[in-house]
This record gives sequence, structure tokens and C-alpha cells, in this order.
Amino acid sequence: MNEESKGKVDWYRLSVELHRFYTGKIETIPKVPVRRIKDFAIWYTPGVAEPSRRIAQDPDLSFELTNRWNFIAVVSDGTRVLGLGKIGPEGAYPVMEGKSLIFKFLGGVDAIPLVHRARDPEKFLELLETIEPTFGGINLEDIESPKCFYILDEARKRLNIPVWHDDQQGTAAVTLAGLINAFKIVGKDIRKSRIVLFGAGAANIALYRLLKAYGVPPSNLVVLDSKGVLHPDRWDIDKLMVKHPWKYQIAIETGGGGLKPGDPVEKAMEGADALVAASRPGPGVIKKEWVAKMAKDAIVFAEANPVPEIWPWEAKEAGARVVATGRSDLPNQVNNSLVFPGVFRGVLDVRAKTITDTMAIAAAEELAKFAEEKGIHEEYILPTMEEWEVYPRVAAAVAVKAVEEGLARKTTTYKEELERARRIIGMTREKYQLLWEKGYIPRPPVDYEA
Repeated sequence: MNEESKGKVDWYRLSVELHRFYTGKIETIPKVPVRRIKDFAIWYTPGVAEPSRRIAQDPDLSFELTNRWNFIAVVSDGTRVLGLGKIGPEGAYPVMEGKSLIFKFLGGVDAIPLVHRARDPEKFLELLETIEPTFGGINLEDIESPKCFYILDEARKRLNIPVWHDDQQGTAAVTLAGLINAFKIVGKDIRKSRIVLFGAGAANIALYRLLKAYGVPPSNLVVLDSKGVLHPDRWDIDKLMVKHPWKYQIAIETGGGGLKPGDPVEKAMEGADALVAASRPGPGVIKKEWVAKMAKDAIVFAEANPVPEIWPWEAKEAGARVVATGRSDLPNQVNNSLVFPGVFRGVLDVRAKTITDTMAIAAAEELAKFAEEKGIHEEYILPTMEEWEVYPRVAAAVAVKAVEEGLARKTTTYKEELERARRIIGMTREKYQLLWEKGYIPRPPVDYEA
């Protein structure tokens, strides 16, 4: 045991012990009165035949007469799970179940894990199309790159319900929110600044798309993958055009961001106003001397888990003014759990048909605004998960954007959705508290509060 781990909780061992004790994290429970045998005549046969007949005539009634309006699937093939890699669908199940728990607790959304063996992209998409009638939305999770880009793009075209890939859109939206406030703190205009994206996986490719939609010129962006800067004249550009069209598009649109093919990483950092690293665990992946070459009052987001690409104190010693990571034990956690519960609450409440990039930007702007109203500073640029009031606000912002864009089956106002989301999320938390106080959720066999 090293000095850093002394006195700390062994989360891995504890997690296995408690997963075994509770035999999973979620369950289903009726939400209608069942007081006598005759109640089944309403909820099941013969009465249920009439809701079924009406839905058959108008399938959209399934959002009114069943739980479909609040029901999503958390779908994964287990090909890129957390920091574990390709561990398969059974290995991915605990993660999807945990995601379902967060959806319910923070968003009031009923979610179930759906892990599968359809690794081929077309079979994966066929599965999504097949299960669409059951759900009001799909949350894609932990899918290897570049397959994840194709599946998301195609699913958004083929399905008539919201499809979201949290590793892409969730991480990108919360990163954009953090950048919006970080640029306010340093007194710079994000749309006139030079930003380096270190790593060209799911998160940063989605962030590139959001930054572009937010008004940042592609020429102001430098995107680096493991082989260097994405550039139209890079040696493998023809190969990228065929095998990774998303990187190819970035290379063409950015023109390399002012760099030349083969330029070293430190060249990309020279004069950069912000760096967003979403690559591999550090430390030492981002060098202090690179950060030192950035512009005055630099912004550094090092989002790899469990260890950021550079420790915050090292980045600050090198001259960075605002630093964020993906860790909850460090200031400015960039956590996509701030985004997806509220986004789905909003799109489900208006029965949206899809989730657009502008909806993700609306979520980011609302997150940034919430933190700004609390009082942003160098170590507080984003809300924390404990500030649950942010989730109804994100829901309201996203719902209104869906209505504005003509993609909602129901209309609403910001105020109406804010009140609705507060009620649904608040009721979920109250139900949980009652179950806990009554002992229906058993006390854990070990005390880890300390």
C-alpha cells in the first residue's frame, strides 16, 4: 500500500461486496393502485384491451397510455467500457445498471440496462430499430470508436425517438459548459480564441462539433490524435477519408488550425488559450513545458480517468489559470452526469423525436448559467451533482429548444417544464427517502461513511 492509498476506502472491494449484498441496483415496482383482485381487470384483462386498440390505431398514444413517455434503454455492446476496454456485454452490465440508477435518481427517468452481442454496426442499428416501440429514448453507452459515431449518426436518422451517446454528447456538452464559464473568468471571447483538442475520440470529436455549432471557427481549433495534428496534407488522409470520415472532416475543416503535418505537440500548444485533453490516463501525458507555452491565463481541461493527463497543480505551476478534471475529489469536475439526466427529462416530457446539437448547447448554456448565478471563480466553473436544482433547469432549457425546433410532440414553456421536472425529480427523491427511512432499502452490511 502506498502513502496515497493509506486510510482511503477500497472502492473496488467495497463495490463488489455491496453489489453482492444488494444483488443489483435497480428494480421495477407498480405505480398504480392494486388493492383487490378486481383492479387487475383494469390494469390487465379485460380492460387493457381498449388502451391496446386505441394505440394500435394511433401509435403516438403509447406515450400517453403507457410508461413509454418516461422509459429509456441504456444500450451497450460492451466494446469500450470505462477504462476497462472490450469486456463484453455481461461485463458492461453493472455499468449500465449504475447509469440507470443515476437516470432515476437525478432525472426521474425510468431506465433499464440493455446489453447485447450485436457488435456489427448494422446489427446494432437493427436492434435499436426493433426495440424502438418500447422506449421513449435510447442512451448509447460504452461503444468502441469509430463505430460509435456511425451508430449515433444513423440511429438519429432512422429512429423517431431521441438517441444520445453519452460518451460523445454528454461529455461534450458539460465540457462546453465549463469552457463557457472558464473563458468568462479569464476575460476572453471563446469564439475568438485558439483551442487545442488533445485526443480525437468520442468526447473530443463531439466537442469539436458543438464548438463549431456554438460559433467557434474551425480554423481556431487544433485537433490532435495519437499520430499528430489532423491536417488535410497528413500522410494518412486518404485512409482517414475511408476508415474514419469524422476525423477526415475535422482535418479538412480546420486545415490543421495553422499547423503543418508533423509539427510536434508543443507547437500546437504555443499561444493556445485553452486545451481540452480527453485521451488516456496520466499523469505525464500532458507535459508542464507544453502548458508553459500556452497563452497568458490559459485554460486546461484534463479529463482522463482515473488519473488526469496532468495534475491540476502541475498545470497551474506551468501558468494555467483555470484547470478542470474528471475527478470528483478535485475542483471543477467535468462530469457528464450533470447533463444526461436533465436532457432526457426534458426531451421525454415533450415527447421529442430526436436530440439535436443545439439542444445539447442549450443544456450547456443552462449549466453554465446556473454556476454563474451561484458565483463562478477559478475553482467553481460548473455545478456539482449535489446541486440537484440544476437538473430541472437543464430539462426546461432542452424541452423549450425541442419545441422551438419543431421536434416535440407536446408544447411547453420554460416555466411549465421547470415546474414539471422539479415535481418529477423531487418526487423520486422523496420516494427514495421514504423507502430508506422505512428500511425497505436494507442498510449496507459495512459502514463506509467515514
